[in-house]
Amino acid sequence: MNNIKKLGVTALAGTLAAVGAQAGEMSVNGSANFTWAQKDGTEGKSIGTDKGLTVSGSGELDNGWTFSVGTYISDAITISTHVTTLTMGSMGTLKVGHAFGGAGAAYDEEVPQVYEQTSDAYQNSSNLVGSKMDGNSVVWDSPSFDMGGASVSVDLAFSPDANDSTVNNGGQATHVGVYGIGYGAGITISNLLEGLTIGAYGDTRENVKSVAAGSDKARDEFTGTWYAKYSAGPVSFGYQTSYYDSGLTGSNIAANSPATVGTSSGVFEGESMSIAFNVNDNLSLSWTDTTDTYDAQDNESTATADVDKETDALQIAYSMGGMSIKAYRMEESNPNYDANAASSEKSEISLGLAF
Repeated sequence: MNNIKKLGVTALAGTLAAVGAQAGEMSVNGSANFTWAQKDGTEGKSIGTDKGLTVSGSGELDNGWTFSVGTYISDAITISTHVTTLTMGSMGTLKVGHAFGGAGAAYDEEVPQVYEQTSDAYQNSSNLVGSKMDGNSVVWDSPSFDMGGASVSVDLAFSPDANDSTVNNGGQATHVGVYGIGYGAGITISNLLEGLTIGAYGDTRENVKSVAAGSDKARDEFTGTWYAKYSAGPVSFGYQTSYYDSGLTGSNIAANSPATVGTSSGVFEGESMSIAFNVNDNLSLSWTDTTDTYDAQDNESTATADVDKETDALQIAYSMGGMSIKAYRMEESNPNYDANAASSEKSEISLGLAF
């Protein structure tokens, strides 16, 4: 047994010596966005600003693997995103961090849009795809491999405490006791046909939250999606479905009550279709139609009926090197899944600078 232990220690020491780091590199880049927005005929913020800096470092190990560390610093001079990435050649890529998108970032809203995702302006079920596995998670991305002429890649995610909480200097998350272990998995297949890409992703996390009055714990929380997008010259098409099961069944919910994705009990399910057109190298347009359905999962006679809300978005983007001008016009029926609510309209113009 002692010989085996000695052999193991010797092998480990040799491995660590073989992966000594070369001198790394540091870089800083940033962005600034200035927006004007109007909603429902009334002006919100006449001018909005959003600025941030990304500080990153990278290097190469003696065995050829590479590493990078990135931190995003927001307007409030707070660290809102951080990720450490280890690229291991044929063994894939390992990522550890918080709020960097997790494995779900490559799947959350993949229909082609030239400015904002519609879910950034109006909540829908795609808001939750991947975001519930975005806090303090470990992600493994496989290298692409060939399968019958198609290119395939796989993403796996794990969080021992899927509570979306940040890590303090001691290296431990602030445990809030709402969710337990979380898992996520996705697959992307491209070039089944030239220009065609399809993908699917799902994640689940243990639901250990205290049950509020009017709700019954039924199952663990689950989000999932699949999409297909196709490009032919300057035109791109996309279709995607998304699904969010809160893990809670609503009971005695008042009829026609507003609902919030990620907070309300029940199930949210949606589909999106879009088309985008590159007029030239600088100018592009897109149109998106999204329909989302809320089911409170309540069989009471006074329960909220299933509500469909539809969002249409027209977007335009023009780039000039490090500067871009973008705009959208969106209209939504039954906002907040409330059948009694008036339709909503929102417009935004953005000037973006990257440096």
